[in-house]
Amino acid sequence: MEIIATFIDIVLHLDKHLALLVQQYGVWIYAILFAIIFSETGFVVTPFLPGDSLLFVAGALAALGGMDITILLATLAAAATLGNMLNYQIGRFLGPKVFHWEGSRLFNKEALQKTHAFYEKHGGKTLVISRFLPLFRTFAPFVAGIGAMSYPRFTFFNLIGATAWVFSLTLAGYFFGNLPWVQSNLTAVILGIIAVSMVPVVVGWLQQRRARA
Repeated sequence: MEIIATFIDIVLHLDKHLALLVQQYGVWIYAILFAIIFSETGFVVTPFLPGDSLLFVAGALAALGGMDITILLATLAAAATLGNMLNYQIGRFLGPKVFHWEGSRLFNKEALQKTHAFYEKHGGKTLVISRFLPLFRTFAPFVAGIGAMSYPRFTFFNLIGATAWVFSLTLAGYFFGNLPWVQSNLTAVILGIIAVSMVPVVVGWLQQRRARA
């Protein structure tokens, strides 16, 4: 319970924790952010890591002079792109047999199946759309690998999705994250970003329940 409480505190007060890391580690903060985004997009067992909110807060701190926005954008885009590439390769290596894995705390089989259905419907566009959807973002490249999407096609959609996701949220934080109203209500803004990103997931779940009923 203490670990969960600590994680929730980090997510809700990401601005304070990240600002402290910037002060403590200087230029190494780029490596830390790279590792977080790379892990969040590169491994199917780490979808719980902060993504959208982290990009927004990082952009806001860059606007204050804590980081160089150009280096930050390049670092985060590279992490998001390479993370998906690793996830794709893992999916190709493991293949369809993962659908027969039993559920566990580390592997969300239901999220995998929903992403697979989404992928079957939207194809390559899934890699772009899913960037803005928690859970789907982590499983989409994995499913693309399982489905044996050609590597050139995967790379094309991967680059578009990574660039759109990183640039939109990071620049939003850079230009709007330090407005007085946003600064005084940053926790609410972070919760709002999380809530908005979860809306499509909730809508899909409700539609699935209605279909079963």
